[in-house]
Amino acid sequence: MYASNLMRLGLLLGAACAASTQAEEFGGFLFATFRGESTPMTEQVYFMVSQDGRSWKALNDGRPVLVSTVGERGVRDPYILRSADGSRFFLLATDLSIHLNHDWNRAQTAASQSIVVWESEDLVNWSEPRLVKVAPDNAGCTWAPEAIYDQQQQEYIVFWASKTADDDFAKQRIWAARTKDFKTFGEPYVYIEKPTTVIDTTIVNEEGVYYRFTKDEKHKAITMERSGDGQVWNEVDGFSLAKLTGYEGPTCFMIERPQDGKSAKWCLLLDWYSRGRGYQAYETDDLSQGKFVKAPPMDFPFEPVRHGTVIPITRDEMARLVDKWGPLE
Repeated sequence: MYASNLMRLGLLLGAACAASTQAEEFGGFLFATFRGESTPMTEQVYFMVSQDGRSWKALNDGRPVLVSTVGERGVRDPYILRSADGSRFFLLATDLSIHLNHDWNRAQTAASQSIVVWESEDLVNWSEPRLVKVAPDNAGCTWAPEAIYDQQQQEYIVFWASKTADDDFAKQRIWAARTKDFKTFGEPYVYIEKPTTVIDTTIVNEEGVYYRFTKDEKHKAITMERSGDGQVWNEVDGFSLAKLTGYEGPTCFMIERPQDGKSAKWCLLLDWYSRGRGYQAYETDDLSQGKFVKAPPMDFPFEPVRHGTVIPITRDEMARLVDKWGPLE
């Protein structure tokens, strides 16, 4: 019932962020990411900023901005969102350190049932990290949390990937739970289930149409789905990246806003994990058709840049970030 209600209701995906950057002058983009598992500090939260979404500069001299001191003492897959009322930001991350624990099998069957959460009113002053249990009691992991806002119910839906003991940890499913404050969560429920493992779901909205990108292990590739009402999802025919294998961690953002009669341009970043190459960029000026073309390489201050999130920010927010963690490198 929860999943059905979620899909029927109007979902606010980034609307507060868009409203804020329209009300105030657009200042660029903030990228929250992590760098891999080579050291304890590479599995922490790094910030980069950009004016055009293509050439990025590291904050804090390329060192982590947020460091987890809870749970497994490492975080991956950071997801940042602006609250529905625009008053604060939440940053969610996977509670996992492969550097400290090494064992990928354990990371799926006997790891954390929690996510790590930070919050901030201004992007520069952040709360202490808190560990919040969201997954079912028999879950073996809680990977890559993201969130959307249910405007009608006025609460957030956080979703992530988990294996559970119900089927002897046979496959990952996308689970979800509701919250109003990212502190107290309702009962978890299955949000997406496919015949094989699915992980790393992200959702964007363009003019009332929802687009969902997910890594499906059936072909070890990214899928793209469309929904007009948030209830029924259909694969986008002709999605040009459907046969691209060895990628995960999709994140999608509007890199160029519509203006002067031109449509918006969207950037889809895919983590080329199988080659250890990090994010590769693909762009389209017609999201509905799913015809992405490979874009020139992003100008990143370090490699690899792994599974993360990009959000638009205002000029004031950009100035605060640079003042706090500049100069830019």
